[in-house]
Amino acid sequence: MNLKKLVLILFILCFGFNGYASYILIPMDAESQENHLKAYGVTYWTLERELKVNWLLNYRGGSFLLPDAEIIQRECQIRGVSFEVISDSKAAEILKEISSPAVNQEAVVLEKAPKIAVYTPYGKQPWDDAVTMVLTYAEIPYETIYDEEVLNDELLLYDWLHLHHEDFTGQYGKFYRTYRSAAWYIEEKKAAEDLAQKLGYDKVSEAKLAVALKIRDYVVGGGFMFAMCSATDSFDIALSAEGVDICEPMFDGDGSDPGYQNKIDYSKTFAFKDFILERSPNVYEFSSIDMTQKRQIPFKTDYFSLMEYSAKWDPIPTMLTQNHTFLVKGFMGQTTSFTRDQIKSNVLVMGENRTNGEAKYIHGIKGKGFFTFYGGHDPEDYTHRVGDPKTELDLHPTSPGYRLILNNVLFPAAKKKKQKT
Repeated sequence: MNLKKLVLILFILCFGFNGYASYILIPMDAESQENHLKAYGVTYWTLERELKVNWLLNYRGGSFLLPDAEIIQRECQIRGVSFEVISDSKAAEILKEISSPAVNQEAVVLEKAPKIAVYTPYGKQPWDDAVTMVLTYAEIPYETIYDEEVLNDELLLYDWLHLHHEDFTGQYGKFYRTYRSAAWYIEEKKAAEDLAQKLGYDKVSEAKLAVALKIRDYVVGGGFMFAMCSATDSFDIALSAEGVDICEPMFDGDGSDPGYQNKIDYSKTFAFKDFILERSPNVYEFSSIDMTQKRQIPFKTDYFSLMEYSAKWDPIPTMLTQNHTFLVKGFMGQTTSFTRDQIKSNVLVMGENRTNGEAKYIHGIKGKGFFTFYGGHDPEDYTHRVGDPKTELDLHPTSPGYRLILNNVLFPAAKKKKQKT
């Protein structure tokens, strides 16, 4: 018998199945919590031990209610997470308050620690990706996969998939103009071509399309996909350009299809419609989806606001927008944000800058699964350019921008409710 199961049995013997003498409340409001990010890690750690957690939506910033045990208290203390031990009666009082139709709150049961995969090239440094940084900081375990694993259907082993600064169009991130002579660019291009050949494809764009189609099928089959920065729009562009060559000779050795813009099929995308592709290889941009070059917002006033949803009737977007503030600092990326009128009508805009007509944080359903797109590269590094030092999350333990990422990590752990109709 392993230690994890032994601890669980001892816990059950002490506290029983039906109730607990006391509970641990991990508050997530701005005033009470010293480390919001590691609080998610403690919650995940508890789920790993096959204990259920109540996520108290809209209650003190989206707090967590855990069964009380010395090992959980100790874990909070070790990780620097603020917590309160409350009585069984106090916990019941909180849950009763939350259940009232008069308040926009809800208690969602988290049942299982989701198995997490991060799609990333071999040798990629963790600080190149905000999600791997925050998962590492929060001490939430994950595994890395790339093209070969995806094409071998290994996505089926995971509950949650993350895509970050990736180019699914086969244009090497559109870095050609500035970095085509840089050693790292030449090396990465050669590695991508070698991998495509190994996987049986003549072009990188063909290999990346095959990967994108596998990811699409994973989501349609019930998976959860979260993407940031250029993985968002380049993924949709690759799907829309299936069977169409949109790459110029410096990327794939031959010319693009004449009039390829007219061959784009928007019905194949997850989130975006009516976008115009950027044809020039010298422009660091994929399409009109991205707002980076169209923004007129000074750094000091660059914020986006989170939408408010009904916790009882719209628990999914409510989970994904839990935070201790409705106003979140903006941050740049190759894909910074999304042109509002190029988002499909069935996709929820959960975070936006209305004055600039841009969406920052969006969510949708595809088949039996879900996807969330989050614009920008690093919530605590405003511009993040090639070669910049990594973000030290010890300096940002209460980051609202990073909390949105971790909301998505816990989302698949929620107990599935029967439809009301």
